[in-house]
Amino acid sequence: MQLARRLELIEPSPTLAITARANELKAEGKDIVGFGAGEPDFDTPAHIKAAAIEALNKGFTKYTPVSGIPELKQAIITKFQRDNQLDFKPNQIIVGTGGKQVLYNFFLAVINDGDEVVCPAPYWVSYKDIVRLAGGEMKLIHTTFESGFKLSPHDIEKNVSAKTRVFILNSPSNPTGATYTPDEIRALAAALEKYPDLLVVTDDIYEKLAYGTDVLNIATASEKLRPRTVVVNGLSKAYSMTGWRLGYAGGPKEIIAAMDMIQGQSTSNPTSFSQKGAVAALNAEQQCVEDMRVVFEKRRDLAFNLLSNLKGLRVFKPQGAFYLFPDIAGLTAAPGWPDLKKRTGETDTGKIFSTGLLNEKLVAVVPGSAFGYENGFRISYATSEAQIEKGLGRVREFVDALWA
Repeated sequence: MQLARRLELIEPSPTLAITARANELKAEGKDIVGFGAGEPDFDTPAHIKAAAIEALNKGFTKYTPVSGIPELKQAIITKFQRDNQLDFKPNQIIVGTGGKQVLYNFFLAVINDGDEVVCPAPYWVSYKDIVRLAGGEMKLIHTTFESGFKLSPHDIEKNVSAKTRVFILNSPSNPTGATYTPDEIRALAAALEKYPDLLVVTDDIYEKLAYGTDVLNIATASEKLRPRTVVVNGLSKAYSMTGWRLGYAGGPKEIIAAMDMIQGQSTSNPTSFSQKGAVAALNAEQQCVEDMRVVFEKRRDLAFNLLSNLKGLRVFKPQGAFYLFPDIAGLTAAPGWPDLKKRTGETDTGKIFSTGLLNEKLVAVVPGSAFGYENGFRISYATSEAQIEKGLGRVREFVDALWA
């Protein structure tokens, strides 16, 4: 069977693959602790489900406008005004089948073959493959543990050039949880302003999950960047609506129109009754979001404390999202590392660790190479405290054994 050559450019999603493998082992009766999927364990709040159920009962099950129903677009416009002090018109808003599709449509709309897209690493797993499918070339700016996995204005000036088409910003970040302060955002904006043909896409899916720092959108920070910035967000993380598949974006009307055209020839409209649920989510009082954020912050502290002070691990304390991303370069000096490498058959540091951990301790994590950082792994603490304690207890046992 001959398949398209573009498939050679991409790989299956590592996070989905890890989750699928963990589920297979669970089905076999194994006591798996899964830290792979970036999915809140909370149920969708009742008022959101009620709005979708009401829509179903009223027969709101037909096609809608491709880019979203007017009611939802207005709710998104209000949200951008309320939370980000950004003003959009309905023709500057698009709703898609999840934030991933919105990003995919964006890159298909603005990238030509060979165009350069600059992105900090570690990065969310799908950025690189989406850019490649659109014909672009990803240029990574590698951040470090010492920098808090953040870029500096100097990093931008060294790596962004006149030929760069798009710059990607994700804060709070998946996989590290790094979150830029408002002053840091303003400094990055000042550096990016120097490139008048550059587009900026800001992925704000974890905007509501920040701990101890304010989140400032770069379009809010810079009037000069605002006309060439696309702000992407969604409902999945803040409202625990992962399966509802709803993302949205605000940006220049020309880009939004192009994204609309692409979506019209692929998926068409997002699910009708899901959109009604999204209206309720965005328009209602937001206490449910804050309640979940408080729980995530408590879990963050628990997970950080359980992984801290392990020999060979450096653990960064995230300021947002719901991930820990330990650096494990020091583990390669452990006496048990060479034997672990043989047992797993892997050569990549993160894969050696994650494969061994799953095989021997039944704990699923995602290797750092999936995010462009080989010497690390990601855990999602979007699960119960009991699971965090059980799973990270096993991680401690696993790491201690390598030094024994």
